[in-house]
Amino acid sequence: MIEAIEPLMTALQSEAASSPAIEPTAAAALAVGLAAFGAGYAERGIGSAAMGAIAEDESLFVNGLILTVLPETLVILALVVVFLV
Repeated sequence: MIEAIEPLMTALQSEAASSPAIEPTAAAALAVGLAAFGAGYAERGIGSAAMGAIAEDESLFVNGLILTVLPETLVILALVVVFLV
């Protein structure tokens, strides 16, 4: 595995040591995109479990709603970081 990474590292180091590998705006877009992907992946499992719990007992609606929305705070925090930088 390390043998496959070594030529890539050599190529990246030889280009320009002073310039970043990725532009700041592209890095911000990548950060928000990965945060959104992670939140969606988390909501997939939480949402299905919450719907199953609500089907069994309707009093768990508020708990299920809170737990389903909670991963979205990850995307909101990523957007805050992007606008602060």
